[in-house]
Amino acid sequence: MKLLLRFLTVLLLLASPGLASAQLAPADTTGGRYYQPVFATVTVTSGVAYATAPTYRGTSQTLTMDIYQPAGDTVKRRPLIIFAHQGGFLVGSKTDAYMVAICTRMARLGYVAASIDYRLGFPLTGLAQPADTAGVAQAAIRGMQDMRAAVRFFRSDAATTKAYRVYSNYIVVGGSSAGAFMALETGYLDKPSEVPAYAGLAALGGIEGTGGNGGYSSAVAAVLNLSGATESPSIIEAGNAPLCSVHGTADATVPYLQGRIGGGLPPKYVYGSGRLNPRATAVGVRNTLRRFSKAPHIPFESNAAYADTTFWTIRDFLRPLLRLSGTPLAVRAASAASLSALAYPTPARDAVQLALPTNWRELGDAQLLDMTGRVLRQFTPQAQQVQLARGSLSAGIYLLKFAGYAPARVLFE
Repeated sequence: MKLLLRFLTVLLLLASPGLASAQLAPADTTGGRYYQPVFATVTVTSGVAYATAPTYRGTSQTLTMDIYQPAGDTVKRRPLIIFAHQGGFLVGSKTDAYMVAICTRMARLGYVAASIDYRLGFPLTGLAQPADTAGVAQAAIRGMQDMRAAVRFFRSDAATTKAYRVYSNYIVVGGSSAGAFMALETGYLDKPSEVPAYAGLAALGGIEGTGGNGGYSSAVAAVLNLSGATESPSIIEAGNAPLCSVHGTADATVPYLQGRIGGGLPPKYVYGSGRLNPRATAVGVRNTLRRFSKAPHIPFESNAAYADTTFWTIRDFLRPLLRLSGTPLAVRAASAASLSALAYPTPARDAVQLALPTNWRELGDAQLLDMTGRVLRQFTPQAQQVQLARGSLSAGIYLLKFAGYAPARVLFE
């Protein structure tokens, strides 16, 4: 048995890139699929519950989505795009006209598309300015948590009932305006240290939130940022998922470059697409920026020409990614200074010792996964040296994962 496990370990290491980014098998893009509207009609499943989470007032809210699928499609594993609507985290719905339009158009290409409702609202009166700023940041975090819950919902379905026949390695998130804030944070915000202290991340439920399907990953294969922004360009790091941005340069609500958000929202300083995509280029993340010269906020939601160009931009950005193997799945490229953990001995019998890097306090929760991606344990390290007991785990290979880092392998004999 020991010899077999050692052989399997060597074989796995030779067949994979060690601690490099997760690899994806190419999707079938033949016959015009994902480029031409090869499906004449689309079926919509409305009001699918995907999570339950507390609102900013403390009450429980059941979150739902509408799922768009190409009618008559027989492909067993299909890429998915999860979209979130605009509305400044105060208004809007999964049935907003633009959400219906873009989900329908993507489903006609062969994608599964989902338009999600998410938690809205934050205090608007009776608060000092710093609290107002915190309110916007907290609303964005709640939205991010909801989008992550939607990702996990589909991964759970892909691993169990397969009702939506989603290819779990090709889950893309996107949104318009506020929805784009959520998508950017879902794709790139992966450490508690990246969240300002005033937002109170821990009290909100951490990066993942408490929306459900906690045994599945919320990593995504690409991010679609339509007139969005985020707290800092630095959350985009080497090895992260590809980024597609569409933004008007005269946007007075969400700045194209950087500045305070407008539209009557409380003050919040953010960085728009004109700063985010150059950051992606600088750290080697594949990206596309569609710059609408002198266009206002979300012009694609009210102007047919902008809507077409935005659709074509998304289509042309995503389709080549589907044909590639090796697309990063929201993890950083590993280096000697940034390995998430060193696990020894290999193989181990009763326990594995984890030697974490010097920035271990910033890593957040750790997850132990089996080779299918199922989360078996989750814990928060309390020291740089951690002992991971085997417990009831069977002999075999497991993955130790910190959000935003490639996994380390753990082997029990």
